[in-house]
Amino acid sequence: MKTIYSFCSSANCADGTGPSGGVILDSAGNLYGTTAWGGTGQSCSVGGCGTVFELILSNGTWTEKVLYSFCSVTNCTDGKQPSVGVIFDKAGNLYGTTYSGGAYGLGTIFELIRGNGSWTEKVLYSFGATSVYPASPGPIVFGKDGNLYGTTSAGGTGQGCFVGGCGTVFELIQRNGQWTGKVLHNFDHNGQDGFDPAAGVTFDSAGNLYSTTASGGTDVSDCNGYGCGTVFELSPGTNGQWTEKLLHSFYNNGTDGTAPYIGVVFDSAGNLYGTTKTGGAAANECSFEGCGTVYKLSPAANGQWTEKILYSFFLNGPSGVYPNSLVVTARALYGTTGSGGIYTYPGTIFELTSANGQWTETVLHSFSDSGRDGAYPDAASLVADKAGNGYGATSQGGSRQQGGVVYEITQ
Repeated sequence: MKTIYSFCSSANCADGTGPSGGVILDSAGNLYGTTAWGGTGQSCSVGGCGTVFELILSNGTWTEKVLYSFCSVTNCTDGKQPSVGVIFDKAGNLYGTTYSGGAYGLGTIFELIRGNGSWTEKVLYSFGATSVYPASPGPIVFGKDGNLYGTTSAGGTGQGCFVGGCGTVFELIQRNGQWTGKVLHNFDHNGQDGFDPAAGVTFDSAGNLYSTTASGGTDVSDCNGYGCGTVFELSPGTNGQWTEKLLHSFYNNGTDGTAPYIGVVFDSAGNLYGTTKTGGAAANECSFEGCGTVYKLSPAANGQWTEKILYSFFLNGPSGVYPNSLVVTARALYGTTGSGGIYTYPGTIFELTSANGQWTETVLHSFSDSGRDGAYPDAASLVADKAGNGYGATSQGGSRQQGGVVYEITQ
């Protein structure tokens, strides 16, 4: 593994600190991402309110350029704390969300418009207009219709959750240059539904969308009375309404995973894969909650889905604990753990391969928090370039005030 940039490398961390949400590649091989803190914006408790950055590769050297610093306007109506990365549209403009800030203080969806060597930010939507509106958005994706889709971990009309609603799935609809928000589903802590959807959504070819909730499910007495989480599907109807179906409810039973904080990804056969932060076979480890799992959901002819735990993480040994990302390829599964490894805490990059129905983990890298290496890889998938090299980010570590790094891992 090679660290290609350490954040907080400029005065007052104007280059950003705490990269979050992973990175994406453009056609030229440059990388783009967000930092939750740092930059030149004001009004945040920890030096700056976050940035969108670009890492430019030239002659084997990477140079960082801050494209935008949040909270650059009065009252942070431009948003603050962009914590889940960015995506491209077909024109090369960038889109993302901020966890807070905006006109009502509960987050935004923003666009960064590419100009002649500069970028201009435009807030497309501010969350929190009323007490039941969605709040605190996660990652977003484009649908085939050109609209944006995502989740909020709070807000909505659901009852019985922590603070102000149980979360939503939303659509942001573009018409004549204006964007309008629409709630597709309000989660509810009612013994059947999930709640706290912290991940983004994934579409199938028919236009159904899939994701996870970190809590809730069919047994709300489990996992300290919050439920252990779900995988769900939302299907569009002819009347503009969407119908939710629970594909799996997780259980704290010493085998299944619990707390699926990341979303799901498809393989070519239509199976879904994901990770749970806790649970699994190591039930007495990791604060007696289990150290996490990688799971597979397979569809059956009767419309039901069958879960299989592919791998359970363990505290003892190099495997890492608390998996927080997953990439599915034809050859293997790849991901990161937020903690563990041979240096105990800073996390790992792992590979899972299958032979005769058994899955084996190989640790590709253990982060060491050595002053140059990163620590605590963030909850976002690795991304690969055309040569098969992988890129990701860690929220801490690096050579500059523990500001986090972007790294490259080669085959």
